[in-house]
Formats: sequence, structure tokens, C-alpha cells
Amino acid sequence: MERPDLAPYATLSSASRGRRHAEPFKDDRPAFERDRDRIIHCAAFRRLEYKTQVFVNHEGDYYRTRLTHSLEVAQIARGIARCLRLNEDLVEALSLAHDLGHTPFGHTGEDVLNRLMSEYGGFDHNRQSLRTVEVLEERYPGFPGLNLTWETREGIVKHSCDHLGEDDDVAEYAPSERPGMEAQLIDLADEIAYNNHDIDDGLKSGYIRLEELSEVKIWKETFDRVAGKFPGINQERHLYQTISHLIGALVEDLVATTEKNLKSNGIESLEAVRSHPRRLVALGEDMTHRSRELKEFLHTNLYRHYKVERMRVKAERILQHLFENYIKTPSLLPNAVQVKFELFGKERVVCDYIAGMTDRFAMDEYNRLFDPYERV
Repeated sequence: MERPDLAPYATLSSASRGRRHAEPFKDDRPAFERDRDRIIHCAAFRRLEYKTQVFVNHEGDYYRTRLTHSLEVAQIARGIARCLRLNEDLVEALSLAHDLGHTPFGHTGEDVLNRLMSEYGGFDHNRQSLRTVEVLEERYPGFPGLNLTWETREGIVKHSCDHLGEDDDVAEYAPSERPGMEAQLIDLADEIAYNNHDIDDGLKSGYIRLEELSEVKIWKETFDRVAGKFPGINQERHLYQTISHLIGALVEDLVATTEKNLKSNGIESLEAVRSHPRRLVALGEDMTHRSRELKEFLHTNLYRHYKVERMRVKAERILQHLFENYIKTPSLLPNAVQVKFELFGKERVVCDYIAGMTDRFAMDEYNRLFDPYERV
């Protein structure tokens, strides 16, 4: 059932290095399609609905969550994969899985857990995503995790880094090799998605203003192009169309640059992709500069907005207090969590438990533990 039109450098289901555990299948879906379906049905994927992208869930129903972000990444990544004749099933699986290990409260949560776990191996959301699909999900008889293919697991842990190091927990994922093209494009699809949906959310919230955004070159040029294409369009539709055209321009540049890289380097196989000294999926130099300017604007004007900073401080307090109290009094944890101490160590189990929380569960748990008037 392999698609016949895939490029010679694409990753083939039929050539997969397989799954860690042998199991009988009830149908003959391609391997990466099965991976995608298992990811969609797992608990960690559903919990992304209530995990922060920029705005905490209770701040409004309009704003993106980790779940809607992952869906937008998948949509953009599949479009790129189709243009490059890559394996769309693998791309979609990686897009939907890339944030499974993210903490509550976005990158603030990741920073807090990494600091608290500094003496116990640290915390990284990509490695936690791998841990989620390999260990933490419990859905199938006979083995832990989702038993995904090697290629999907490799892409989860490698999509945003070039060098894994020689840690025992990732040694099986060819740490000296580049990931395949499908994994390489996830990081840039992720960036395209969050830059553009964060503009939308930032404008809707009033945290960033159109007048300020118009100072960013790539936005101003795209905004003016939409104005010329649709004269008299109202502002709300103008903003939506500008974001849409901006995504299109970034995708077009990425595809053209990647095709140029493949041709100029004579890439005709997956092995050549893996052994190449640099990533082949890339934006052009000019578009990279323009995209960086937009990211810097969002970092200054949205991610460091004083209201976002206030929530960041609250999140740090919530997660630090939960971690410290669970470590000090582990009997506060459910019995099903405590029984894992012997397998993974108390600190790692507490870290797993907190990383799996949604924003609202973490806030409710904080109130249950520290507000004397809250029912336990």
C-alpha cells in the first residue's frame, strides 16, 4: 500500500526498521499510518487540548492550545511533504506527536522542570515526548508505550536537534546521523505555525497592536500585497488573509530552497540525506532573516508582555510547589503513581506526573493541596 510517487529520498513504510515489540495486527495499514492513528487515540494527545501554547486555557476559548497548534503544524507539514514527495503519513504522525511531552504552562513549565530535575537527568520536552510513546502510555497488552516504528520514534526525538549525544536512552536512534527529510521539516513547519497563529492570538488579545506589527518587514509587505489583491476588504478579513498569505510565502520559499538543496547536493536516497553534513530542509537566507525578525518581534511584544509574564510567575510557583511537596510527601500522589517509584525513581515519576498535567489540572491540584477551603 506504499504510495508509488514518493521521492527516492523519502522514508518508506515498507523499509521501516520495525517496532520494538512484535504484535499481531488486525488490518494491513501502512506502518506510519498506524503510528499516526495510535498517536491520535492516546491520552497524552487528548490532554494537549488543555495545555498552554501562549495563553493559559482559562483566558479564552479563542486562543490556540497545544492541540490546535499540533493540528496546524500537521496541516502545514503535510502540504510541504506533498510538494517534496515525502511520506505524508510519517510527517503527520511526527507533527501530531512532537509536543506530546510538553508540560502545562508551555515553555515555562519545561524550564521549571528542567531546573528542578537538574540533578536527576534534567527535562526536555522532545525526550519526554519519546518517553511518553515508549513508556508512559499504557494501552496495549504485553508492552508499555505505543510501540511505534523506529522511524517515528527517531523523528520525535531528533526533529529539532542535530546531535543527540551518546546517552543510553537514545543510543538506538543513530545519534551520529541526520534524521530523514520528514523529521527535518517538522521543526520549520512548527515555526511557521506558531509564528503565524501567535500573531492572530496576539492581535485578538490586544497584547500586540497592528501599528507595532507593521514595523516588521515581512508582515508589512504581505499586508500591503493583500490590500492590493482585495481592495476595500474589512480589517478582520484583511488580517486573516495576511496570515494566510504569509504562511503560503514561507511554505513556498521552504519548498523551493529544499528542492535546490537536494539538487545541488545530488541527493537521491535516504542514506544520502542521513549522511549529509547539514540539514537539507531549510528556508532561504533572505526568508530566514525575515522570519527571525518576526520571531524577535513576537518575543519582545507578546511572549514578554507583562500579562504573559504575570502568568509565567504564577506557573513557576504552582509547578515548583507541586514538585517540592510531592517529593517531600510522596503519599500525596495516587497509588498508581507511587508504585512506579521502584521502576524509575521518585524524582522521575514525580516529573512524569507533573509533565502530564494540563494547565487546569495543575491549578486545581495546587488549590487542593494549599487552599484549606478547597475540597481534596
